Amino acid sequence: MRAPRRSSSERSVPWTDRLLKLASISSLFFLTFVAGAFVTEADVFPSKIVGRAYFGAKAAYENMVTYRDVYTSSLWYADRSGVAGVTVNEPDRAWPGITLYTSGHEAVAYLVDMDGAVLHEWRRPYSTVWRRGVGPKSPKPDTHVWFHAAHVQPNGDLLAVYEAVGDTPYGYGLVKLDRDSNVLWSYFGGTHHDFDVSPDGLVYALAQEIVDEPLEGFEDVGYPRLDDFLVVLSPEGEELKRISLIDALAQSPFRFLLQNVPWYGFRDPTHTNSVHVIGPEAGARFAFGGAGQVLLSMRELAAVVVLDVGSEQVVWASRGSWIAQHDAQVLPDGNILMFDNWGNFERAEGISRVIEIDPRTTGITWQYSGTTERPLASEVRSSVQRLPNGNTLVTESDGGRLVEVTPRGEVVWELINPRRGGRDGDLIPIVNGGERLARAYFDPEFGALLVEQTNTREGDGS
Repeated sequence: MRAPRRSSSERSVPWTDRLLKLASISSLFFLTFVAGAFVTEADVFPSKIVGRAYFGAKAAYENMVTYRDVYTSSLWYADRSGVAGVTVNEPDRAWPGITLYTSGHEAVAYLVDMDGAVLHEWRRPYSTVWRRGVGPKSPKPDTHVWFHAAHVQPNGDLLAVYEAVGDTPYGYGLVKLDRDSNVLWSYFGGTHHDFDVSPDGLVYALAQEIVDEPLEGFEDVGYPRLDDFLVVLSPEGEELKRISLIDALAQSPFRFLLQNVPWYGFRDPTHTNSVHVIGPEAGARFAFGGAGQVLLSMRELAAVVVLDVGSEQVVWASRGSWIAQHDAQVLPDGNILMFDNWGNFERAEGISRVIEIDPRTTGITWQYSGTTERPLASEVRSSVQRLPNGNTLVTESDGGRLVEVTPRGEVVWELINPRRGGRDGDLIPIVNGGERLARAYFDPEFGALLVEQTNTREGDGS
């Protein structure tokens, strides 16, 4: 079939006219951008509409350019080592137990033994949990949604936070699964990053929402913006309390921290990324808080903060030599342990380090930044756990690995995520969080299932 002929008027349009038309359209877009920036900064009508459009445009741009292919997202990185599974295991020096970890390639959590063999797993795609009318309006595909944090209970039930890459807000909710990955309950209140469970079964989770109002007294904090909240849930997943963290900080003696929000954080000023309930032993030795209060890590402020949940007040906050930190927690001796993502300026290894600090001085009492062969380098995410024998379990998210080190920094156990992806199979998914548990932690019935799985594997010679 012959292509339709253009009219004489179409054929007669010179290329210079087309160039001028293109320049005019480009100028219109530029002027629209400038006008939008002006009304947003000047806080005049329609600044809120433009602000909302900012979030929408940002998400749309990321979808088109960065997150259309999940392998270009921050869930996948280049494989640094070329090996997979457990590469180091020194039984006489590593703390024995079972390790729980999550992987960025899907909404999944694994329980593995010291040899890296999978003893149990939970897998629940977000699309099978989400219900229209709750949570995100149009969730990302399951390839872009994973378990950011997970915690297994003694009977084999699993609590897990869903988070998405390439969406704003990115907090997708919290789910409780039984040992067979059946949904026991779900909460769609925008939970993200982290949660903790108190001895009485209450769940303390981080949540987020877009807030349209200015923060009184802090004109440099933009709006609309992502604000963080601490939500307290019952063991059955019912919301009992919801506390605005930015409001609690703004009304505290530590409000000056909000004067130091970096320019890139004006629309996400605190970016709270971890919550840990202070236990009785730690509370008795921690100089600036007590049992039942929570320690929060606020990345954009480079601050650790203690919140009293009952009074909803910030009772202590501190900054130090750490930058963009994650997983801050109070140790039984009253010190604070954290993964310092960007603060390793003094060592020859990677950009990251694990540090233990004395909160009274913010001085570093112990640190680990990896080795020359395997430096710690994780720009985002990551976690830490002090083990009963004094060793430290480190999750280096960007590297897709977990490593256990002695107080002298000697590697006695290492697991590298065995999953791979990408066109050439040379990409590794993040390992967001890891936790070592004693076999005695589990109830007899679920523990027997793990023993049975171990015996089956050994009997097969696998």
